[in-house]
Amino acid sequence: MSPDGYQVLLDARPVRTPEKEVLTLPASKHQLATAIALEWDLLMSAQQALKEHYIPITSLAARALDIQKADAAGDAALREGIVTMLMRYLATDTLLCWAQEKVLNETPREGLTLRQLQQKVATPIIAYLTTQVWPGVEIKPILEPDSIMPVQQPEMTKSIVRGWLTGVPAIELAGLERAVLATKSLLLGVRLVHEWAEGFAQSREAADAPRFGIAEAEEASTLEVRWQTRQWGEVEDTHDVEKEDLRRQLGSVIILVSGESS
Repeated sequence: MSPDGYQVLLDARPVRTPEKEVLTLPASKHQLATAIALEWDLLMSAQQALKEHYIPITSLAARALDIQKADAAGDAALREGIVTMLMRYLATDTLLCWAQEKVLNETPREGLTLRQLQQKVATPIIAYLTTQVWPGVEIKPILEPDSIMPVQQPEMTKSIVRGWLTGVPAIELAGLERAVLATKSLLLGVRLVHEWAEGFAQSREAADAPRFGIAEAEEASTLEVRWQTRQWGEVEDTHDVEKEDLRRQLGSVIILVSGESS
């Protein structure tokens, strides 16, 4: 470990980011350093190291360092681009896209319609966000019970969420970016990162909520898909592969943002 933190070494040579920077991790993230070392140890050839899907944790850590470097240099373009992209997901958030109240050929599960089940899953997540992350903010479902026309979030909500995203630390922002792209949900990404990140440890202290991890995020983001596969069947080597890939990506986010103080 260097004075600045962990440097992951391969045969005494440091791992470098695509920008040729030495991959140096905060001293509190020994699990992340171990995971990256194991990731490289499993590679079968040097060519595999050039493909991001072989080194997902390394690539995520490198992304975090790129954001950190841009912030330190006063270059706001990278962060602004990420924030703008994340805000677009708020308008089409998976967690808020509830089915119409009357869905053709719908068979209730657990005595609930799909919309009711979606609402049941979303409600505690939204409650956590509007008390622990954005106190007092109003978050509305995107689709009304009898309409397919999307509903915009209040301007105040969008302003507060954007302001919060602008101030998220670089490592947490990189993790959030991956979580949102994986789940197609800004709210799920924020809930997951806020649960595990070192940067939010103090703001979690007063929270009295069930643990929110990979299984919970995966279940919430794929609720409608699982509903449909129970009704119409699963496509072999598609739905099952997508499920495992989603869990892999969410796991890499948790490893990135967590640390000793988490």
